[in-house]
Amino acid sequence: MKESTSDYIIGHFISRPNRFLGKVRIQDREVDVFVPNPGRMNELLNPGKTVYLRKAAAKHRKTDYDMVAVKHEDLIVSIDSNLPNRFMKKKLETHQLPFINNYTSIKPEPSMYNGRFDFLLDGESGRTVIEVKSCTLVEQGHTLFPDAPTKRGARHMLHLVKALSDGLVENAMVVFVIQRPDAELFSPNDPMDPNFGDALRYAYENGVEVFAIRTKLVDWELQYLGIVPVRLYHFK
Repeated sequence: MKESTSDYIIGHFISRPNRFLGKVRIQDREVDVFVPNPGRMNELLNPGKTVYLRKAAAKHRKTDYDMVAVKHEDLIVSIDSNLPNRFMKKKLETHQLPFINNYTSIKPEPSMYNGRFDFLLDGESGRTVIEVKSCTLVEQGHTLFPDAPTKRGARHMLHLVKALSDGLVENAMVVFVIQRPDAELFSPNDPMDPNFGDALRYAYENGVEVFAIRTKLVDWELQYLGIVPVRLYHFK
């Protein structure tokens, strides 16, 4: 990402009054921006950090910009939690994920159990339901999810198991998309949310496949860098 492009604006982080609102200094003025990520991101959003803003496409919004990336040490970290699903959709449509194959149709956001998963595939291997999670927290190469307690995330893991046991699908998986290139390992963040860690392990032990993939931000899209090893019992 070159700082001379007109596609984004450079600012400096000031504060975050709530989950989806940030205050950023652009040159000599302070502006409110939309933060497209409900995670805490305490390790990323520190006062003075360089942030990357995009002009909002929609009109009649309370904020004119989206804060989509942060410069952290020597890395550009994507924080837009919408990008992992767009990335997965594109990779599924072009059959570019090595751990998912033998499917002929893709249905985004299938409804199940009064909620939605991210994708439903159908093909030679039967039906496969996929839940996608966005990750930004990496400590010395070790990716941890979540960075804040998530009852919804734990519920998704239990529903993946239920979809298998009820016979709605033949396969189920959760894919953790790490939005930065320095990840070397993935684990559930048990100190932050032991309930999610337990739910993820329960899902794995009952037939749900667990994958983590490393990406980097290139021209406002996530670029696939490879699969990251998963260690589910690191803190146990």
